[in-house]
Amino acid sequence: MTWNDTLRTAVFALRGNWMRSTLTSLGVIIGIAAVIVMVSVGQGTQAEIDKMVSGLGANRLDISSGAPNTGGIRGGAGSQATLTDGDALAIREQIPEVQYVAAGTRGNAQIVYAENNWSTNWQGVQPDFFEINGWKIGAGTGLEPGDYTSAAKVVVIGETIRRELFGEEDPLGQSLRIGKVPFRVVGVLAPKGQGGFGQDQDDVIMVPLETARRRLTGASGAPPGTVRQIALGVTRSEDLSFVQEEVEALLRERHKIAAGAEDDFSVRNISEIVATRTQTTRIMSLLLGAVAGISLIVGGIGIMNIMLVSVTERIREIGLRMAVGAGPRDIQRQFLTEAMLISFGGGIIGTLIGIAGALLAGKLGSLPVLLDWHVVALAAGCSVATGLFFGFYPARKAAQLDPIEALRHQG
Repeated sequence: MTWNDTLRTAVFALRGNWMRSTLTSLGVIIGIAAVIVMVSVGQGTQAEIDKMVSGLGANRLDISSGAPNTGGIRGGAGSQATLTDGDALAIREQIPEVQYVAAGTRGNAQIVYAENNWSTNWQGVQPDFFEINGWKIGAGTGLEPGDYTSAAKVVVIGETIRRELFGEEDPLGQSLRIGKVPFRVVGVLAPKGQGGFGQDQDDVIMVPLETARRRLTGASGAPPGTVRQIALGVTRSEDLSFVQEEVEALLRERHKIAAGAEDDFSVRNISEIVATRTQTTRIMSLLLGAVAGISLIVGGIGIMNIMLVSVTERIREIGLRMAVGAGPRDIQRQFLTEAMLISFGGGIIGTLIGIAGALLAGKLGSLPVLLDWHVVALAAGCSVATGLFFGFYPARKAAQLDPIEALRHQG
């Protein structure tokens, strides 16, 4: 019996019970569709995390000022000026693994241009701040070296600020006010869009650090030379933990903190935060894949169940085929082909539904979706494997029937 004969016989048998065959394939359809949708959601979420990493900087450490503790009442992190320019300079000079160092300060103010205004946070920065945070100048010259030393009243604005204050007008060379202080716009940052934590990264405005001290925070009462934070860019990501330890030891020494005493600063390793979130997402992806896999197993069990019923119903037919020359391998091959056809047909339909479901979830839902065609091909292959695995036992049982006993069977 040739393979063509086997395929034709299997198709004829399934077509005779097409409703049952269709219902049997539903388990595979649901399982394959679930695998594609859930894995696509998991990979889309992972891609969003990768985007967040590129936005934050994978080789980065952030140092913030400590929190005061007065009369048992503890202030918020960064509310006490404990970091200085000297700390940033010492880190640059004494820790060779550090590639970029930028001290900075920040505040919030109303930004005004003509009749337009916008409330936002401003940042006083040093040159390396742009490299550490991956900022590029989209228009204009940006902050020049002389602007940092002369406390020039110049400003670089983000795309959101440009849109809200200037609309279609060219902002370069225009004068805006931060609070009551006029600044000249010398650059517009290239857009970054929404950050990994949902914030608008383009709602930002930057001035030279010394300008911020003299013009924007002069009345704050902070000691000269103090900063609110120091950002570091490390040359190699594998050195982050070592650099963090070195930075903490250096600052404790400079701030004359006794052994066992609490630090007056905090160091945040962004890679650790991202790694934790990545691991959580990976676990969730595995969980989603496992749930979808269980659906596929349930579908396979359904195929096995129906094929066993089919063998029981067709015992006399099996006996007749054996009587006219069909061997056990021919019988086994026919029933195995029927199981694989049910599974393969369900796999095709499930793949189409899964692709449509993933695209629809990405378009209409809030879940990030990344459709990987390798996953689609793997899911389709799993449908065939499901039919082969779960159809083997019923096919083998049919092949092991005794021809004489099968002919005597009254169906």
